[in-house]
Amino acid sequence: MTTQAYAAIDLTSAELQALDGPTVVEFGSNACGICAAAQSDIGKALQPHAPLRHLKVQDGSGRPMGRMFGVKLWPTLVFLQNGREVARVVRPRSSEEVRLALEEALAATR
Repeated sequence: MTTQAYAAIDLTSAELQALDGPTVVEFGSNACGICAAAQSDIGKALQPHAPLRHLKVQDGSGRPMGRMFGVKLWPTLVFLQNGREVARVVRPRSSEEVRLALEEALAATR
């Protein structure tokens, strides 16, 4: 499975709050082995919900978006609903863990 690389995305707090509907913000690094190993499980959990907005954010020193969310370990998935955090998974160990957090985030719309 080919996965999208992490990109240097820097949205402001106001831009994030303006996002409509569900969004998954995945923080990691293209050089992170744990991130690479988790891609299969993340993809498996998110795939049934395509075209869900999924932002893969390159994190690291000097990257403000990761600091805004208090990211300390990679990968960290932050689930937003209308720009508000409703769930989070840090270093997911299975697609089930990601799926459950996504269901929690989607349920926040109901």
